Amino acid sequence: MQQPDGHSGKALVRYRRRWLSRNLWRNGHRLLALLTGLPLVVIGLSGGLSVYRDSIDLWLNPALYIEASDQPLQSLDSIMSEIRKTHPNRHGSWTLEMPRSPHGTITAWFEKPKESVGQFYAPLMVSVDPYTGKVVASRFWGDTFATWLLDLHSRLLLDDAGGKVMAGLALALAVLTLSGLSLWWPTDKPLKSAFALRVNSGLMRLLMDSHRLLGLVSAGFLLLLAFTGFHLSYPEVLESLTAAEGMAHGDAGPNVRSTAIPNDRPVSLAEAVVVARGLFPRSEVRRISTPQGDLGTYRINLRQAGELNQQHPFTTVWIDRWSGQIRAVNNPGRFTPGQTFTTWQWPLHTGEALGNGAKALWLLTGFAPLLLLVSGVCHWLHRKGWLQDRAIDWRRTGKRLAHWLESVMLRLMLFVRYRVYPIVRRRMAGLLAAIGQRLR
Repeated sequence: MQQPDGHSGKALVRYRRRWLSRNLWRNGHRLLALLTGLPLVVIGLSGGLSVYRDSIDLWLNPALYIEASDQPLQSLDSIMSEIRKTHPNRHGSWTLEMPRSPHGTITAWFEKPKESVGQFYAPLMVSVDPYTGKVVASRFWGDTFATWLLDLHSRLLLDDAGGKVMAGLALALAVLTLSGLSLWWPTDKPLKSAFALRVNSGLMRLLMDSHRLLGLVSAGFLLLLAFTGFHLSYPEVLESLTAAEGMAHGDAGPNVRSTAIPNDRPVSLAEAVVVARGLFPRSEVRRISTPQGDLGTYRINLRQAGELNQQHPFTTVWIDRWSGQIRAVNNPGRFTPGQTFTTWQWPLHTGEALGNGAKALWLLTGFAPLLLLVSGVCHWLHRKGWLQDRAIDWRRTGKRLAHWLESVMLRLMLFVRYRVYPIVRRRMAGLLAAIGQRLR
């Protein structure tokens, strides 16, 4: 038997090492996908839908839609007075979240209601019409579909333990994505073969080509979501690395206390906002928290132009409730690079940083784990001999697809005719009546 020479022997060794390494990546990728695939699908779908959670909540609760009015908004103090009247036994701090559109409500948050004592997170949410000051709805977090969906996405409904589980799944998603990229890269074939989509080579080949291409297209987004998701679930790691303690999403900041002597003329909500905006006159008021006890302070949360955080910006001013003096300021314009990078995690994860157009992109990315899991599992079952390949009859498939689309369009038209149209007609009638009254 002829022995290989030195060069061919070294090439054979390199080939074996490459084959073993690739086989290790493939087996690890497959095993990790089978173990974590289903939870990642749940996280992806719930996260994609959660991007539209405000619209979903409004669609399921039409009473939250406020007709825009030319009348001035009610003062914050009168709104807070109405809230306390509706909930007289809620003693403590309230946080008013301002609407982001002319049709939105002011949402008042009460963090620790007695009804949800013992639950991980279930604050009271009170929706108020900003034009009339009337309470529209009082609901608890987790009792609405939109908040339940967000809990499912962020903690898989596992409360405190869910954070650790989500951090582990974020790492698994990163490893799956990186190993998939490694397997996608061709080692013994031309690079163009990695971009092939063979539509006439059978169902299994089409599924695997689709798996590779979808993984390639979505890899950057999945890695970004894995990184930001890990930080949001386990913020201590990134905060310690960037020296940005207290910059996690949802952190209220330092506990700033009043130093003035209590008196019979405390500062009102409106006055506190005026003082806070004096430092940032071009900012937008996002949240106002009332003082907790005699030593509490107003916490005014503002958004400056250029802040990536749309809903939860970090510009904050603490106002003494008795003297009206500024006790502390949080200005993102003076953050260190590490602090700024840490505060970017939430808007990057939710797509806020990329503008409203990113919502559709994040929704589509949420479906990527499902499509990757289905195509990968089908190919694995085929290799095991448990699923047979079959040719694709594109003409028959096209007819079925056309029939399905026709059925969907018919159902959509019926939904618009009998569900959407009556609502639009009532709102238009109310708007025309209001215009007619003004013209008179």
